[in-house]
Amino acid sequence: MINLIQYDFFSNALLAAIFTSLSCGIIGTYIVSKRIVFISGGITHTSFGGVGLGYFAGINPLIGAAIFSLLSAFGIEFLSKKTDVREDSAIAIMWSFGMAIGVIFVYLTPGYAPNLMSYLFGSILTVSDTEIILIATLSLIILVFFLLFYKIILFIAFDEEFSLTRNIPVVFFNYLLMALIALTIVLSIKVAGIILILSLLTIPQAAANLFVKNFSSIAFWSVLIGFTGALTGLLGSYWWNIPSGAAIIFCLVIIFIILRIAKMLYIKLKH
Repeated sequence: MINLIQYDFFSNALLAAIFTSLSCGIIGTYIVSKRIVFISGGITHTSFGGVGLGYFAGINPLIGAAIFSLLSAFGIEFLSKKTDVREDSAIAIMWSFGMAIGVIFVYLTPGYAPNLMSYLFGSILTVSDTEIILIATLSLIILVFFLLFYKIILFIAFDEEFSLTRNIPVVFFNYLLMALIALTIVLSIKVAGIILILSLLTIPQAAANLFVKNFSSIAFWSVLIGFTGALTGLLGSYWWNIPSGAAIIFCLVIIFIILRIAKMLYIKLKH
């Protein structure tokens, strides 16, 4: 591994793994605690519309994905809270619309159809310096935001009605947190891809929750587990020449299974 770090593509991938594990570990803990995994899945798949639009317009597909993700996040929040449209229906509408728009724009793109594999399944080894800076900046913003407003976020995640009685600006924080979720998803696309990114936001948290229960502990261990899975998958994808996103998720699932078995054995030995 020491020899690999001398290569720019690998050092960039390693930095991407560190910062993505940090952002996904913290944001994923909020997503799981508030039980909005399905919402995150809707935002993730809607971002594909932005990828297709980016290709069609000749701009960076991640810019298009960011626009679509933010609009879908705000749209889901608005439709589910301000209209009589059910939340699951709003998510399904955004999910389907984003995927349909993406396919249409990719089809309409002049010339050969673009290779979407890196956006659908991830390609951490192709992360650029600019993307590293963006991921690092977002990770820092998320970390500072959660440290400053930890108690408020905790109230909103576990008891939104109680938060309203304490005069907490719940609507404002909901939109802000949805924006952070959307941006985290977009900037993690190169690591795991649109199809698999939801795993980065849920598997480390599920693994951590086997042994710890409070929010901060789950977030801390989720970051460590996420990075372990990302690093192992990164090395595996390089050595065996397999897609990096799939390799990372595979390693995270294996880690979860190992920890689950370890807990079962611990319980049996304890009794």
